[in-house]
Amino acid sequence: MKLATLKNGTRDGLLVVVSHDLSKCVAVPEIAEHLQQALDRWQETAPMLSEIYTALNEGELLQEMQFDQTLCHSPLPRAYQWADGSAYVNHVELVRKARGAEIPESFWSDPLMYQGGSDAFLGPRDDIQMQDEAWGIDFEAEVAVITDDVRMGATPSEAAQAIRLVMLVNDVSLRGLIPQELAKGFGFFQSKPSSAFSPVAVTPDELGCHWDGGKLNLPLLSTYNNKQFGCPNAGVDMTFEFPQLIAHAAKTRPLCAGTIIGSGTVSNKQGTDFGSAIAEGGVGYSCIAEVRMIETIRDGKPSTEFMKFGDRITLEMRDDKGNSLFGLIDQRVVKGS
Repeated sequence: MKLATLKNGTRDGLLVVVSHDLSKCVAVPEIAEHLQQALDRWQETAPMLSEIYTALNEGELLQEMQFDQTLCHSPLPRAYQWADGSAYVNHVELVRKARGAEIPESFWSDPLMYQGGSDAFLGPRDDIQMQDEAWGIDFEAEVAVITDDVRMGATPSEAAQAIRLVMLVNDVSLRGLIPQELAKGFGFFQSKPSSAFSPVAVTPDELGCHWDGGKLNLPLLSTYNNKQFGCPNAGVDMTFEFPQLIAHAAKTRPLCAGTIIGSGTVSNKQGTDFGSAIAEGGVGYSCIAEVRMIETIRDGKPSTEFMKFGDRITLEMRDDKGNSLFGLIDQRVVKGS
């Protein structure tokens, strides 16, 4: 089934069930007013939501309304926890090679992960408001999952059973602030502002053969200023699959229902050392930073600029028939107040 959250003036929004083709939706306050409520009682609410989903797709509901993605918040407008991994080691390798450093061998067996701000996510059509272009504004196209409760010390096998929903994410990053923050030894904070998630979150069964229990095997499409930027496959070169990432997050703490785990920037080697741009016959990239890394390795310095005020990024994933699975993340960078 497919679920979304409409903006209604409250912090957590209004939960709606969305039709398979993203054309219709229906509010379900009698089951759960917002998504976190549904997740807190998933064993009880999921069958009821699934029944509504079936009826909606079969045209049996009189109270249905048109689904307008522009009215959506992120499926969870705020969450108890947002932890983003770096499952595509090719991305990490590029970052380090650009500054002449090799990646430690442990990076292939122990995933990187940071805990991001989860109290104020952006809606999928909300502007990215920033005060200074010099902060190095970048987008990052990723896949994310929402979990049920996960016990501390859960195995990857147990973690796989806790995946409730799948969605896309634009993990906004401020590259100009990252070096100084990391040099302090305490990780990201100011350099990782609010992220935005796709209008729709879907249950794994809705993805059919494209979901294999650990990863999503479809291209993630990025369009930057109306020009195709990247279409790497999220199921390729994923060193750590979602069950491993969830188990990593739960090693020393339990995770509560509604925890969001991100994949990190989707990145494909494409049979080369570093991948290649779409214009060069490759599948491109999922962030500007990777392009700049390639330029640094190849030319000695980057030439592609980070995002400027007025720039636009869209992220989407389509099935084999060209149908949008999660709806469209469509954001512009604007000067903040």
